[in-house]
Amino acid sequence: MKRRAFLHAAGGAAVAVAAPGLHAQAWPSGPIRIVVGFPPGGGADALARVVGEKLQQAWKQPVVIDNKPGASGTLAAELVAQQPSDGTTLLLTTINSHALAPAVLPKLRYHPDRDFVPVALLGLTPNLLIAGPMQAAKSVQELVALCKSQPGKITFGSAGPGTAQHFALELFKLRAKVDALHVPYRGSGPLLTDLIGGQIQYSFETMAAATPHVKSGRAIAIAQTRAKRVAAYPDVPTMQEQGFAGFETFNWYGISGPGKLPAPIAERMNRDINAVLALADVREKFAAFGVEDGGGSPQKFAELVRSEGLKWAKVAKEANVRVDG
Repeated sequence: MKRRAFLHAAGGAAVAVAAPGLHAQAWPSGPIRIVVGFPPGGGADALARVVGEKLQQAWKQPVVIDNKPGASGTLAAELVAQQPSDGTTLLLTTINSHALAPAVLPKLRYHPDRDFVPVALLGLTPNLLIAGPMQAAKSVQELVALCKSQPGKITFGSAGPGTAQHFALELFKLRAKVDALHVPYRGSGPLLTDLIGGQIQYSFETMAAATPHVKSGRAIAIAQTRAKRVAAYPDVPTMQEQGFAGFETFNWYGISGPGKLPAPIAERMNRDINAVLALADVREKFAAFGVEDGGGSPQKFAELVRSEGLKWAKVAKEANVRVDG
């Protein structure tokens, strides 16, 4: 309610007033780039572009989306960790770079806590178990039976080794006691192209990336993976409703800066991003992607990153998830 009141007072625009203390640390005067660790066409890219456009209007300076795909989002995170902490470079932070990769890559060249300053949580979204329309199994039960009839042959795509899609698949294999073939890609965009074309069969894709294809009929939604159904998919049952008690995976997206980003800059960015998330058209777009529960303080985002790191490190050990590198 408070955010709505703020927006009404501001005439409906996400306009920010300089935060106290900014005189001690100059606000960046040139372009600000948001680095995304995946190619265009995926969920992370889509959300970055929605938010980036609004921030550009609020800050009255260019906000550039810079796609740096590779290594399941960790190349982008490594790049941002090495940039000057002056507010000119931010990271579209995901579960991949800050919770899953640390769980399976002990030689990762950055640390989520030490090398980043959390700015704002954009939101949480389930994975969506999807299939191409030509696939025979269109329920979880049918898919389990199919995997058991063809051990190690049914293909599941992911945005890369150690990504949210990969972890969701491994959890599914563990709980369903099946074997399936993991096919990693360099992002959701190429994965979805192949799934629609029939080169791969299934994926626990991010809801943000899968939604345009499901809504257009090019992909079929079989299940969603949060404990309860999200508003965007009221007719798609959860994994728990289809016999997998306790099965829950979700993706999250946020904005972070390099590790020494000054608090006044981070605080102003947090306020402005919260204002953007409260805009009606942004809420509508995020809801269509199944992205919910965003906003709040930097501390809220930091706690999510820490708790997710602990959770997925445990899952990686139990499911024996391994990633080369």
